[in-house]
Amino acid sequence: MHSEDTLPTRGLERELGTRADTWTANDLAELVKARGIRLVSLMHVGADGWLKALDFVPRTRAHVCDIIEGGERADGSSLFAGTGIRPGASDILLRPRPASAFVDPFAAEPTLVLLCAHLARDGTPLPQSPDTIVRRAHARFVAETGVELHALGEVEYFLGKRRGEADIWGQRERGYHATSPFLFGERLRRRAMTLLADIGVPIKYAHGEVGYIPAADGDDTIWEQHEVELALAPLPEAAEGVLLTQWVLRNLGHADGLRVNFDPIVRQGHAGSGMHFHFSPVRDGRHLGGRGADGALESPAQWLIAGLVRSGGSLMAFGNRSDASFVRLGQAREAPSAVTWGEFDRSALVRLPILARTAAGRSVSPPTIEFRLPDGSAHPFYLLAGVAQAALAGRAVTDLGALLERSSAARARLDPQGAIPLPRSVPEIAAALGANREVLEAGGVFPPAMIDSLIAALEPR
Repeated sequence: MHSEDTLPTRGLERELGTRADTWTANDLAELVKARGIRLVSLMHVGADGWLKALDFVPRTRAHVCDIIEGGERADGSSLFAGTGIRPGASDILLRPRPASAFVDPFAAEPTLVLLCAHLARDGTPLPQSPDTIVRRAHARFVAETGVELHALGEVEYFLGKRRGEADIWGQRERGYHATSPFLFGERLRRRAMTLLADIGVPIKYAHGEVGYIPAADGDDTIWEQHEVELALAPLPEAAEGVLLTQWVLRNLGHADGLRVNFDPIVRQGHAGSGMHFHFSPVRDGRHLGGRGADGALESPAQWLIAGLVRSGGSLMAFGNRSDASFVRLGQAREAPSAVTWGEFDRSALVRLPILARTAAGRSVSPPTIEFRLPDGSAHPFYLLAGVAQAALAGRAVTDLGALLERSSAARARLDPQGAIPLPRSVPEIAAALGANREVLEAGGVFPPAMIDSLIAALEPR
């Protein structure tokens, strides 16, 4: 049971009175009976980074338990095309995780949702699955360092509506922290926050973002930008949180007749949407993403910064998957243009943000390392797995201090020509991925056939 001073934000934890990590198939079967739930939906992520679903109408309590405990078969060659799964031997298994359960807030019929892992025919984790890849990467990081790696995504998006006579909305690029009546999307954003908390996605905060694009000749759509920043969670849960956030926002936008857009650029010349990720290495409950008492960077923070500096270009294969990604980076509106890191520097590839502190100097949030390159086209499962692999490679660098000195934003300002540029085209990303594939494939995390396929898709024909 939860302690008396705890009010769980998650709906089913309040209803069942127990933590999610204790839920069993029997607990959820009882919920299905008590709630009159008509459908059970197994949701999972495909190779394309979109959520998929397989739906059941449970007939009996035993049937509910069978669905939750056993899952169901699916066609892996369709879900993970181009990753080496042959149509002639493509059966895989979906295996639900009871702790992920929530009641679908959008379904017309009462529906219980469970997120799933993917298993091969022999019952082992499917190597090509995004879920398997991010969990293997995180497990390898923990096993080799004794440190967990937590992350949070900043989900930026634009809402679009048709211009009307009654519109009294904001001004171009003046949307940062705007509030009603100068935002039409505030109600939707706040509704998304409460729904995400209810289904089990931890939220840090949300606000109006900089971008505001007025209607123009030939396009009567008004666009305004918002951001939902999630709370730190272990890498697998952080990846799921991003996809569920996008899923909730798309559903709410559809219900309200608004367009929801996560593209890196909605209209050229205006602010774009990034998907910055913050990382926090955690050992024994202590966050190690900043400086220690002696003022020096904690060792895990150095590993992570070094890994992102060395592998950032190749990670664009997972974090910048749209042609519009290059437009966003080229506009240089608080977007990185070179491989640098620095404290408080929003133009750097990697930065250490300021910490919120009380008047007495106590930090009220953990220190984090922010990776500012990804955007709304990112595949969060592959990207976060790649970051963990990069951090382990950064740990192995013998001249770590020299690398950090060479790649500092302060040095780049003194010698702009000496800064290493980021890839500026799809073929350049392919070349960076090929040069860095050994890092990604280490420990059996990314299957070689998958990297082969991705490089082939990125290279010019």
